[in-house]
Amino acid sequence: MHTWLKSPLTSALTAMIVLTGAAAAADGASKDDAVAMVKKAIAFIKEQGPEKAYAAFTGKDGQFIDRDLYVVVYQFDGKVLAHGSNAKFVGKDMSDAQDVDGKLFVKERVEMAAKQASFWQDYKFVNPVDKKVEPKQMYCERLDNTAVCSGIYKS
Repeated sequence: MHTWLKSPLTSALTAMIVLTGAAAAADGASKDDAVAMVKKAIAFIKEQGPEKAYAAFTGKDGQFIDRDLYVVVYQFDGKVLAHGSNAKFVGKDMSDAQDVDGKLFVKERVEMAAKQASFWQDYKFVNPVDKKVEPKQMYCERLDNTAVCSGIYKS
């Protein structure tokens, strides 16, 4: 083993990098958190039925909100069935919604959901924690004629 690998400075730097990474991860949700949230939401829909589940997702139910992570559900026609960050979207056709770069992200999302059982999608959206438009990665799974999604922000 090289002596520089054993030095106190190297150990201190390694510890600092690990702790900094852990602190950064604690601020926002991870990809694994998003996947787990979608799987939890789908299980809840199957167990409780769509009506009760969608109300729980939209109603700021603590079990479906985790830092900047929340659940959204879209029909394949672009209609929002549940939205954990903004209840005003529920019931609206959002297929014409564009992000700051002009990307029709809802239209793209429902088209992807119709073709794929699960996927990641990149776009930009308002982070509910800091209220800034940030790059977002949304994980979605198809359930019947809906896309059940949750995403992470990449500031």
